[in-house]
Amino acid sequence: MVRITASSPILLIHLPYCWTVIFLSVCIMNLSQVAAAFQPFDTLAAQLLPYVEDDAGDGSHDLSHLLRVWNNARRLQAEEGGELRILVAAVLLHDCVHVEKNSPLRSQASTLSGERAQQILSSLGWAAKDAQGVAHAVQAHSYSAQITPQTLEAKIVQDADRLDAIGAIGVARCFYVAGRMGSGLYEAQDPQAEQRPLQDARYALDHFPAKLFRLQEGFQTAAGAAMAQARQQRMRGFVEQFLSEL
Repeated sequence: MVRITASSPILLIHLPYCWTVIFLSVCIMNLSQVAAAFQPFDTLAAQLLPYVEDDAGDGSHDLSHLLRVWNNARRLQAEEGGELRILVAAVLLHDCVHVEKNSPLRSQASTLSGERAQQILSSLGWAAKDAQGVAHAVQAHSYSAQITPQTLEAKIVQDADRLDAIGAIGVARCFYVAGRMGSGLYEAQDPQAEQRPLQDARYALDHFPAKLFRLQEGFQTAAGAAMAQARQQRMRGFVEQFLSEL
């Protein structure tokens, strides 16, 4: 995620002038390139990207995640409708407060992000109704928050984000997060948890039945459910192949 943090000026003080100019030019160029992916709302994206929290080294919630969720949201909106301006803002800000997966505050992440999103948009002069619409979509996207989406835009954002948690990308993200959190691949004596409770905080394989396989049941839009079905099949196929090699 492109962002010049508060520590950046300290770095620039120690750089020669020419390198300072190059550093700032690269940041601006990258910001412009990223914003262009959100056309025709690239101007809005350029406004919001600097407010997005640093990803803290989390490759499962980085810039590529934002872009994938946006691509999902655009596909869903093309079939379901919904206001694109609200969707762009909600996608960009849906993880704007970063809370680690193993934090006791994890279930509050989307609520905190929604509150921050509303503050950001209000400061940019958005009408209260629109800012609240974005905030609700941000708050309702999270699985752990268990907030029911009340608007079409909120339903699309939730579906778009959950589509990125399943399928081939979902498999990759699952094992990435497990490695980042120091979890094991699977429990050696009972990999399918037939005689033990699921422990997805300890074993990556447990996360599939504990959460990922269950996501298909909760899709809010018909278009999202159709996309989820195909991705679910890929994900189940991977797990079957994984187990066959043990």
